[in-house]
Order: sequence, then C-alpha cells, then structure tokens
Amino acid sequence: QVQLVESGGGLVQAGGSLRLSCAVSGRTFSSCTMGWFRRAPGKERAFVAAFSRNGNNKYYADSVKGRFTISRDNAKNTVYLQMNSLKPEDTAVYYCACRLGIFKYTDENAYDDWGQGTQVTVSS
Repeated sequence: QVQLVESGGGLVQAGGSLRLSCAVSGRTFSSCTMGWFRRAPGKERAFVAAFSRNGNNKYYADSVKGRFTISRDNAKNTVYLQMNSLKPEDTAVYYCACRLGIFKYTDENAYDDWGQGTQVTVSS
C-alpha cells in the first residue's frame, strides 16, 4: 500500500519559516518525481514545487521562487519543503505527491499518489 504522510504544518507569523516533510512508503521513492501542491481557502489546488526523480531538476511556482526550497533524501524516502519569508497568502493545505512519469511536473492530474495534506496558516 502506497502511503505519503506530510508533517510540519502549523501556525506561523508572517515572515516566519516552516519546514514540511513528506515520508513515502510502499513506493520506490527514487522512481518518483516529488511534488508539493497547495489548496488555499476557496481556491483550486495549485502547484508549488517539484523535484525530478533523477535529482537534477527543481521547479517552482513563481509565487514561491526565492522563498521556498524543495529537497529530497532518497535514503529516508522523504521530500521536504523549506518555506521562508512566509506570507498570509501562503495559507493553505499543503499536499505532497508522487509522479511516476516524466514531464508535466506542474499538472496535478499527472501525479499518481497523494498525501492527506497538512495545514499551514500564516498570520499577519
């Protein structure tokens, strides 16, 4: 059974930082391009960041470039999202996902497995 479990969400003041983690089990982690998405209140789920399975490429939404960093530890089957300089508009439920194919890194419909999400709330 494939499981993706996010952790690290919480309440933080604007300008603060959080580090999200996503542990993957039941799937060969190195086969996954790992992505982070978020769903803000009243909005569609949106791409945040992705890290290719070959470890060579990272992708970011324009809204988080320079503030968020995605990383992965294949030995721990875990992907991370370091979020700095948080803004109230970053408030959302954050999801990690595994994509077994290539390309389409920003397309949520292309991902195969999803976590349950973790809430991030940024107060002003």
